[in-house]
Amino acid sequence: MAVGVLLAAAPSYGQTFDPRYPVCMHVYSGANGGGGDWYDCSFTSLPQCRATASGRAATCDLNPYYPVNAPPQHLRHRRAG
Repeated sequence: MAVGVLLAAAPSYGQTFDPRYPVCMHVYSGANGGGGDWYDCSFTSLPQCRATASGRAATCDLNPYYPVNAPPQHLRHRRAG
């Protein structure tokens, strides 16, 4: 019972991957004496992510939490006139 109480009281961490974007950049910052690795899931394509990751200790991967079967979001354009 005591173990269950301790586990319930332990801090929980939020989901690392943002499900709104299909591509994540995994940044390896531990090698530079800083904190651990972290993810930036704010990219809409692999080329966009790779351009940002260029020259950094980082890789780009598909987001495992992105809903693949989600309907495409259409932008609405208004005509002037």
